[in-house]
Amino acid sequence: MGILRLIARIMGRISTFRSYQFVLLLAAALAVVAFYYFGSERQNFSSTTKRIKQSQASHNTNRNDADLTVDTRLPHPAGSEEQGGVEHDLGGESEGFMSRRGDSGAVDQHYHALMMFTKVDKSRSLQDKFRVAMLSMVKLARFMEGEVLVLHFVSDPASRDLGEKMLQELLLDATFKYEVLFHDVEALTQKLFPIVEAMQKHFSSGSGAYYSDAIFFLSVAMHHIMPESLTRILQLDLDLKYRTNIRDLFQEFDLFPPGAVIGITREMQPVYRHTFWQYRKENPESKVGEPPPDGLPGFNSGVMLLDLGAMRASALYNQLLEPSNVAKLADQYRFRGHLGDQDFFTMIGMEHPELFYSLACGWNRQLCTWWRDHGYGEVFQLYYRCSGPVYIYHGNCNSPIPDD
Repeated sequence: MGILRLIARIMGRISTFRSYQFVLLLAAALAVVAFYYFGSERQNFSSTTKRIKQSQASHNTNRNDADLTVDTRLPHPAGSEEQGGVEHDLGGESEGFMSRRGDSGAVDQHYHALMMFTKVDKSRSLQDKFRVAMLSMVKLARFMEGEVLVLHFVSDPASRDLGEKMLQELLLDATFKYEVLFHDVEALTQKLFPIVEAMQKHFSSGSGAYYSDAIFFLSVAMHHIMPESLTRILQLDLDLKYRTNIRDLFQEFDLFPPGAVIGITREMQPVYRHTFWQYRKENPESKVGEPPPDGLPGFNSGVMLLDLGAMRASALYNQLLEPSNVAKLADQYRFRGHLGDQDFFTMIGMEHPELFYSLACGWNRQLCTWWRDHGYGEVFQLYYRCSGPVYIYHGNCNSPIPDD
């Protein structure tokens, strides 16, 4: 009853206003509401991100966006998780830089890709390679509505500063939603070192287990570093050039056979024919180091699909990370390498090929020909040839990448 009396009193007072006064009062009230509603943002972005969004909005005016309503490969997106956000708590070593998101409020599907981005500030060559990689990726990438490409960069502070500036330009023409996260290399190394210390002496260029080398084994133990909500991720080198929609690469996760934890292409040079020379001498009938299709040429880690969920669940894979098992296999194969994670995956792949899904060579078309001119010219083409379409060029050992 009190409320009714109050309403009646208000209505009585309103009735005493002249009609034009009431109109002015109503207009003022609407102006206040509009200020608070339209003046507030739905999402909190850094000042840098706001500038990016404004710049992109201006740049994209009057431009037709790509049609993202058609799934180019499968009716249901593979290689993604339905989760509300990707700014994971990794012990304080990751931080969002920029994002381009929709405003529907719906939960998006996230596709994760990670690149090492250290010491880039000191290398013009790395900067040029990164530019080629990102521009080609952005040009061809197509994602459906409600999908987000999440780009992770493992970086030092100086390289991060440079990366932020470069990405403002390199992501300008993106027709898809994206998010960018930088991970501090020092913080990740601290977590990795206890896990991979024992294997470093077998697969590092130095003579001992150097602390700084641990980051080159990130892919080996990423399932222990990233949060469990993150179940699939690509790890990609900087010296790549994309010739197809990167979303199609995520579809390869769906083709993993039971037990496989990593998707990877074979090595396209006789690197491991050389590295396993002693084992091959002692076991002349072995296929270790032999070229495809029947041999075991080893792997190249320039493009990798890491099924982190499967890596966590695989008792076999985690047993192979134990120092005693690493030492046992290294001794069995007389193995001493210098290529970090690639050497480790190659070695365990000789013994347990079921852990790996073999990507077509076109997903990592390596261009390096170093071993052709260093003693292996007669057999080089047996390793180097790659039939079928090329989806990604890999300019390893500073090889030039075709302009097409």
